[in-house]
Amino acid sequence: MTQRRRGQVLVPAAALFFVLLLALGSWQVHRLGWKRALIARVEARVTATPADAPARAAWPSVTAESAEYQRVKLQGRFLPDKAALVQATTDLGAGFWLLTPLERPDGSFVWVNRGFLPPQAREPSARGRAEPTGTVDVVGLLRITEPKGAFLRHNDPAANRWYSRDIAALTAARGLPAADTAPYFVDAARDPRQAEGTWPVGGLTVIRFPNNHLMYAITWYGMALLLLVGMGYAWRRGALAPDDNPAQ
Repeated sequence: MTQRRRGQVLVPAAALFFVLLLALGSWQVHRLGWKRALIARVEARVTATPADAPARAAWPSVTAESAEYQRVKLQGRFLPDKAALVQATTDLGAGFWLLTPLERPDGSFVWVNRGFLPPQAREPSARGRAEPTGTVDVVGLLRITEPKGAFLRHNDPAANRWYSRDIAALTAARGLPAADTAPYFVDAARDPRQAEGTWPVGGLTVIRFPNNHLMYAITWYGMALLLLVGMGYAWRRGALAPDDNPAQ
């Protein structure tokens, strides 16, 4: 291939690749701004004064963007006979989340993740404290349902095996009225009065948003710069310059 022909092929290809690298870098800058806004929004929510958990009329507008990780408060009566154990891995080890529906004064239901149970505390008698009775006050973080199951593991309601907090599936399995059950759940905060060695332990919500977009942006922009330098060097060396005597 002559130098002229080589230049006619490589220069447009390099220019196209250069533009692509710039576009990828710019997209990562855009994602960086979005991620920083998300982190700031969530940090503001988890430190805010608890607001009343969304009531029935507001359920259709509850989304991850509008409400997830908002500190909320609610009052009602737990229904421990309808509780479910959802497999979990936490800082305290492997075990289960104890999800229990809470019946509110208006007759609606909200699932509450009361906290972590180790395997040896599956049975209520092994938890070191009695089940709460009567009206209770709950403060925690609003969470969005998890309908897709866990990685490579799907909920099996018939066998009472739960790997994700799928509110619709839990509601159906426990015979609660879907129209009266909130589409979200609440991760209960830890009770500061709770004695050591008693279960469940609340307040174990993990809030972590990987933010590698700046590194990715630098990588794409750096590759674009290297490509530009390399093409300039090749041009100066004559590798891409037109032939003085092109082949006939």
